[in-house]
Amino acid sequence: MGALVTLDLPADSPMLDLPWIITFGPLSDADEWEPVVCGPYERAHALALAEALVADEQLMAVVEPLVPAVSVEQIRGEIAAAQLAAQDEVARVDQADLYGDYEDTIDEEELEAAEHDRATGPLPAPDVAELRAGFARIAARLTSG
Repeated sequence: MGALVTLDLPADSPMLDLPWIITFGPLSDADEWEPVVCGPYERAHALALAEALVADEQLMAVVEPLVPAVSVEQIRGEIAAAQLAAQDEVARVDQADLYGDYEDTIDEEELEAAEHDRATGPLPAPDVAELRAGFARIAARLTSG
């Protein structure tokens, strides 16, 4: 079994309507191969595809939104935000105890959700027709407005 990583977003997050991509990569440092990026998909389709693959294979799947940037300034802003978040994370880790605070890193609700997911198994992977319909909906959202 592999690992699936994604954002935990509130139900009303506008990011849920964005196109999503999946990056598949090696689960351990012992494996060396270039990550494979697939998408864009609707979020539910991306999660189902990623779950289907990590259920059977030793790989990591990262499911994340694809943020369509429309200007150089917007891209620079996204890069600056990512760099700032990385600096904040490094500072937080540096300030943590040697063993850290377990309660800060693992939420009880997350543990319960993970156990529920293991009990119910992965979602069925969408078929080609479902994926193509999702592509059409993504294209319509990206070209409207």
